[in-house]
Amino acid sequence: CFGKLRKEELEVKNLVKGSNNRLVNMQHVLVQQIEKRAEVLAVVKERILTTNSCSVMFTRKQQCTFQGVLGLLGLLGTSMKICGKDVNSIEVDSDVSLEIPSGTVIAYSILELEIKKTGHFNICLQPGTLGGFESDSVSTFESPDPSLTVVDGKSNGHEAQGDMLSSRHQNGLQELELAALAELPQATRYALFRKLQETLRDRSALRCIQCVLEKLCSSQTVLRTVIDTQLQVPGSSSNLTDLELDSLTGSGQSDVPARLRAAHLLVSAMEELPDETLSILSESRPDFLAAFDALTSRLKESRQPLSIQSLPVQLQDIQLFQQAEQLLSSIRATLRRDADRVWMEAGNTGGVLLHVLGLGVHGLSLLCTGLH
Repeated sequence: CFGKLRKEELEVKNLVKGSNNRLVNMQHVLVQQIEKRAEVLAVVKERILTTNSCSVMFTRKQQCTFQGVLGLLGLLGTSMKICGKDVNSIEVDSDVSLEIPSGTVIAYSILELEIKKTGHFNICLQPGTLGGFESDSVSTFESPDPSLTVVDGKSNGHEAQGDMLSSRHQNGLQELELAALAELPQATRYALFRKLQETLRDRSALRCIQCVLEKLCSSQTVLRTVIDTQLQVPGSSSNLTDLELDSLTGSGQSDVPARLRAAHLLVSAMEELPDETLSILSESRPDFLAAFDALTSRLKESRQPLSIQSLPVQLQDIQLFQQAEQLLSSIRATLRRDADRVWMEAGNTGGVLLHVLGLGVHGLSLLCTGLH
């Protein structure tokens, strides 16, 4: 459908030879902005372009598992009205037409640059080799620069939706807001924890919850749910499930229940994490989450490597320590230890994903406190 295509390819040998002994201007404002946001500079190795304009039409299908979504919102005292023969899922079709002009790049490959503090750089020639900026020093889990709490990148392959996260610059304030989750009844907390872990396996459902909570938190109406599920004759093709919405009108944002704002913060943080991270969290036990939360809290407070004796008891178990390593590795961070100390290296994340992961784990640990 693209018609005739043109391929442009860089001569890598000439690039390596020509860039030898050249430096990146570390004082350039663009370089400083890229380094601050923990982004990566790269060279386009090859690209494929269109030579003529063309149009592409396709039908986009989006499927979301609504049973888990509605159940989770119901636990928070919120629901939507849904009528359908199958409450378990819903599939939406939409026709999309794209006009593609000539000279449009439709595919490309890159070589990332590994940049030293001196401005010297290496071209990452091996497949899978990651580039980025050299860190000043070993980084423990510090609170990131306030400007970095704006989660507006593409950290997990989709456009981030960090509007809500960007409005709160202090990690302490965010953790204080999450504290409302701990005030929920124990049975509700446990059920919410289980539902949320199930939802982490379905990004479309997670995104759906995030959007619904965002609308509820910004609405002029406070929603309180009385969920009335009416199941008709089992096996009948005409069976419908109705979830009735019972709403209470409020005067503004201050009337939004704290539990909804806390859930919105938690779900928004989760939605920014990579799929691999969500998969690990969906299978994490409560004792591991509590231990990981305690570890990151201690590292933030000390801003220095911790003694091995300071490790939470659960993480002194080699299997759970390896799980913590795997969790951090999923966001390009590293948990290291020697005979006496343990510390965390942020790598190229610049603290953003570490901060978001810290919020997510803290919220989950609040929900599952006391659960074994």
